[in-house]
Amino acid sequence: MTRGAVIGLGPRSAAALALVSAVGVAGFGWPLLAAPGSDLAHSSDAPWLFALLLPLMLAVVAATIADTGLGAKAVAMLGVLAAAGAALRPLGAGTAGLEPMFFLMVVAGRALGPGFGFVLGSVTLFASALLTGGVGPWLPFQMLAMGWVSMGAGLLPDGGRLRGRAEVLAVAAYGAVASLAYGLVINLQGWPYLAGGSSGISFVAGDPLTENLRRYWAYVLATSLGWDVPRALLTTVLTLLCGGAVLRALRRATRRAAFGAAARFEPPGAGGG
Repeated sequence: MTRGAVIGLGPRSAAALALVSAVGVAGFGWPLLAAPGSDLAHSSDAPWLFALLLPLMLAVVAATIADTGLGAKAVAMLGVLAAAGAALRPLGAGTAGLEPMFFLMVVAGRALGPGFGFVLGSVTLFASALLTGGVGPWLPFQMLAMGWVSMGAGLLPDGGRLRGRAEVLAVAAYGAVASLAYGLVINLQGWPYLAGGSSGISFVAGDPLTENLRRYWAYVLATSLGWDVPRALLTTVLTLLCGGAVLRALRRATRRAAFGAAARFEPPGAGGG
C-alpha cells in the first residue's frame, strides 16, 4: 500500500476491479466491433447494456471493503470527500467543460491510494448525479470512468520518488491527461445513438475499425473537445495552485485518524485509568 493509502488493492479487490474494468472496456468499445444489423446497434437496447455495469461496480466496492477492512473512520472520510466532490460539480455544471470536481478526485486519489480513489470516484459521481438530476443510462459509465481517473492518480509513483513541487507537477500533468481521456472515453457510450445515421461522424455497425475510428475522432472534434480541453486546463491550474496544500491536508488527516491501526484493549485499571 502506498504511503497514506486508506484502501489498498488486495487480491480479491484487484481481481474484482480487473473484472469490472474488462467489462467496462467491452461495454465502451463494443460499437467499434459490432456486426451489421446487430441488435446492440439500436438505441432502445442501450439502457439495458449500461445497467449491467452498476451491480458489477458495487461488487468491486464490496470486495474492496472485505479485502482491506474499511473502517468507520475511512468510511467517514469517504463520505466527506464524496460530499465535497458532489457539491463541486454543480459549480461548473459542465459549462464550457469547467468541472472543479476533477481536481479533488485526482488529488484525493493521489493522496489516499488507488483503492480509495476508485471507490471515491464512483461514489462521488453517483452522489452528484442524485444532486443534479443526472441519473440515466450513462451514469454507470460515468461512475466507472471517474473511478479510473481517481484510481490512476493513486497508481502514480509513491511519495518516496516524487516529493514537493515535483509531485505537484506530476499530479497536474496526470490530471490534464486524465481529464482529456475521460471525455474521450465517455463519448463512446453515447456516440452510436447521438450522432445519427447519415452524417460523416456517425457510427456505422460493421464498418472497418479504422473507418469507425476516423468517424469517432471527427465526432469528438465536433462535439466534445471544446469541453474536454477547458476541463483539463482547469484541473491543471487548480492542482498547481492548491494541489500541494490539499495533499498535505489529506495526508495529515490520514495520519491523525490512524487508518488501519489495530484496536487495543486493556484490563480495567491499566495505565492508571
